[in-house]
Amino acid sequence: MLVVQDLSASYGESQILFDISLRVPEGQVVSLMGRNGVGKTTLLKSIMGLMRPKSGQVHLKGVNVTARPAYERARAGIGYVPQGRGIFPYLTVEENLLLGLEALPTNKRGLESIEEICDQFPSLRTYKRKVAGTLSGGQQQQLAFARALVRKPTLLLLDEPTEGIQPSIVDEIEQLILGLREQRSMSILLVEQFLDFAMSVSDYCYVMEKGNIVAEGAAGELQQDAIREYLAV
Repeated sequence: MLVVQDLSASYGESQILFDISLRVPEGQVVSLMGRNGVGKTTLLKSIMGLMRPKSGQVHLKGVNVTARPAYERARAGIGYVPQGRGIFPYLTVEENLLLGLEALPTNKRGLESIEEICDQFPSLRTYKRKVAGTLSGGQQQQLAFARALVRKPTLLLLDEPTEGIQPSIVDEIEQLILGLREQRSMSILLVEQFLDFAMSVSDYCYVMEKGNIVAEGAAGELQQDAIREYLAV
């Protein structure tokens, strides 16, 4: 589904990513772990097309999309839940969900998609008319998920979805990801610092340190004690 090959990226003169290569197979959940500041979010932004890499390539379903803008990648099937949720705080919950359909062709922006996603997130149906910025942090995270899922992407990028979220919502997010994994209808690249959470939902894991991939392997085979050293502050 996704192949990142020898990707390097910089902010001005400061290089953040150094020849990163990874794969997300179709229908699998792949986790990317590491401390704050090692380049995980920069990698997701490069995959989504929100920043241009210095070198390397991004392939989606066998197509080189490295030079394509973010909106074209969204239309090609990438959904993105950014760190900090990135909802539109002055719009209602329903308006946020409608914006999630914008990447689809006009004739496929059916309101039934919103009803289907509200079946997965019942609280959002209750708060449809509520201004999104007044929701709790956990409800905003659910909205960010729903906005990305409403158009049924083939690849979902999740940037630390458990950050600052109450345990009950973390459990709901875990069950949601496990459900998507079981269906095998969507590939997921998950950026996460919570090791136990990442291991519980993932098929395969990568670990980053200072802009490099320093470890990788199947979730059930990696030595967790070694990974904890890369995650420790």
